[in-house]
Amino acid sequence: MDRLFGFILLAMTVVSCSKGVSGPSSGFQDEGQIAHGMIVLGRKLENPYTTENISAAIASVYPARDRVEVRPTHLYVRFLPVDQDDFDLISDLDLSDYPLDYEIVKDGDYYHDPQIGDDKVTWQYAVVPHDYVFPDIYYEVIDECFITENDAPERSADGIDWDAVEREAYRLTGNADMLVAAGARGNKVHPSGRITIVDDRVNGGKPFGLAGVRVRCNTFVKYSHAYTDRDGYYTIPKKYSAKVRYRLIYKNEKGFAIGFNKLLVPASTSALGKGDPDGMDYTVTRNSDRTMFSRSVVNNAAYDYITRCSGDDMGITPPPSDLRIWLFHSLEASSSVMIHHGTVVESKYIKKFLGIFSSVIAFFSPDITIGTRNLNDYCSIYSAVCHELAHASHFAQVGKEYWDRYIMYIMKSYVTSGGMTYGTGTEADAGYCAVGEMWAYYLESIMYKERYGGNVPSFGSSNWFFPQIFRTLDERGVTRSEILGAMQPDVTDADLLKGRLLSLYPDKGLVINQAFNRYRSLE
Repeated sequence: MDRLFGFILLAMTVVSCSKGVSGPSSGFQDEGQIAHGMIVLGRKLENPYTTENISAAIASVYPARDRVEVRPTHLYVRFLPVDQDDFDLISDLDLSDYPLDYEIVKDGDYYHDPQIGDDKVTWQYAVVPHDYVFPDIYYEVIDECFITENDAPERSADGIDWDAVEREAYRLTGNADMLVAAGARGNKVHPSGRITIVDDRVNGGKPFGLAGVRVRCNTFVKYSHAYTDRDGYYTIPKKYSAKVRYRLIYKNEKGFAIGFNKLLVPASTSALGKGDPDGMDYTVTRNSDRTMFSRSVVNNAAYDYITRCSGDDMGITPPPSDLRIWLFHSLEASSSVMIHHGTVVESKYIKKFLGIFSSVIAFFSPDITIGTRNLNDYCSIYSAVCHELAHASHFAQVGKEYWDRYIMYIMKSYVTSGGMTYGTGTEADAGYCAVGEMWAYYLESIMYKERYGGNVPSFGSSNWFFPQIFRTLDERGVTRSEILGAMQPDVTDADLLKGRLLSLYPDKGLVINQAFNRYRSLE
């Protein structure tokens, strides 16, 4: 699969639209580390939750009673999607790319079945209700299972202690070593805890919450998840009496996912390890594993940005929902290509320009890419994310046709200007770039100041489109909401933007004219 990833690296370099462009390095710098390599499986384990094993456990706990019929409550299945359309059919399921009934010798972030070609999607495992209506995608039922739900009493009306039965099923299947002794909260508990992160320059260097990220727990086919709140606290809805595996799934409750981890799924996974069912606390710092740190900072930056788009804060258009953010440790450039939302790859020009890469990019479908090669601390990653999400807000307001012209300008000007990211400003459609980059550099600078204090940074001020115009407007009372409100689909250059601002806010005409005239006269 490394060849395929090399294609993607090169392709994303070509379509990068902001924050500088550089060529790809020889490969993913961090993906070979133990913590983020492929999961290594050991022996197959006996699943204690099959209907047969639960029946045997009932007979063992209650040898004198008549046979109890155990009907399946869930099915343990695996799907074999072939493309993004197939993934969309099962996107509402909690998927795992590794089988749930195998010993894990070495944990990691992904697994690829050795019997599936490297250029194809691997099996996706899930546990579904017994009456689940399967979509039109290839699947196999592995086991019929009986998993008691939380609303079932520990001792049912017919006198069965399901907690005792579950523990006996573990013993009968040779998995007794996974059970934990009953604690102060009883035999079964809801795993709960707090996931935090540290920004050395904020909150006095003390941990604060990793917000809105999914925490998943499982022991065999019994698995469940919860989202952390803005302070990082979580409580898993299901109860457990055996040791569970904890994982962070970078699919955020705010409607975005952080992906691209050598597997063809939208959201990356970071393993936290195996622990008691009471819960796990975890703190991510700059000294932690780089991959997890980068993902976690991007998670919080995007969570903060989307939260702040509300009317009682910045009052700007939020990025579109179901946003896909992909991290590339071997690239410096970042981009907001919005491919998952229908841009770029549909263009005949782009297809011709990218050749075989166009189909690859279309399949993987990122919206935003963040090149983290030289982003080694929280503030630099935060800055890059704010820039690209500012673009995503602009896209949500102007649409695909506008964005295709914008991206095509970046690509053409990069080639014709000899590698200048934004061209010279004299090329056709340069106005699209001027409007978009003025806004992104401006909002990046303002949000950076609001987080870290000090003077407003001069991000992008050396470029020909002068984001200083927006910073001047901001300083003199034109809000970011008013600025973005003027950036409609027909505003395709700085002169049109100035005219729209004047028409919308005539009482601020003097400020608007002065800001534009001050910097446009330098062109």
